[in-house]
Amino acid sequence: MLSPDLPADASGDELPLFPLRSVLFPGGLLGLKVFEARYLDLVTDCLRRQRPFGVVCLLQGSDVRAGQHDARFESTGVLARLDDVDSEQAGLLRVRCTGTQRFRLLGTPRQQADGLWTTAFELLPDDAEQAPASEMLPTVKALASAIASLKAQGSAPFNEPYRLDDAGWVANRWCEILPIALGAKQKLMELPEPDIRLQLVHEYLRGKGVVED
Repeated sequence: MLSPDLPADASGDELPLFPLRSVLFPGGLLGLKVFEARYLDLVTDCLRRQRPFGVVCLLQGSDVRAGQHDARFESTGVLARLDDVDSEQAGLLRVRCTGTQRFRLLGTPRQQADGLWTTAFELLPDDAEQAPASEMLPTVKALASAIASLKAQGSAPFNEPYRLDDAGWVANRWCEILPIALGAKQKLMELPEPDIRLQLVHEYLRGKGVVED
């Protein structure tokens, strides 16, 4: 682990943003190939300061270069902790991150001269740890089976240890791999009640015939 979480009193500071056409969940893995100068500088600065950056879903517009004022972002994102940075060639970094804590954007993000977006923000509470309800056990078992199948194929999409006894963790991992729209993933990530998030996932899987009550 290279970069720790932000301190609890960090809300209100300026947070550098890495907008993506995807939704990062707390506890989720994120791999990035970084080559733009602004994001190379971002990773270097986060390493130096031992700080995470913010990942936020891009709603509209392009994040290709400075001056793209049509860009719009979701109002809630997730901090990304740097776990591993590999400089495999000049001007290219392969970065491995873990999602940690959700945050809410305060006001409108601003774009610096180099194109990097920053925002004032506030940290949001972590999910309360709670065991999945008994009726959710088919969804928990289905995730365990999915993990075993992926591992047998040489894929490791989730960080260990696997917290199958935690409703929020189970719901988040399902949300990452389900083929649902970005908007739906965003709403699920924002839900403050992990048991409701898992219930919605369970209902989706039941509707698709993946699990039965």
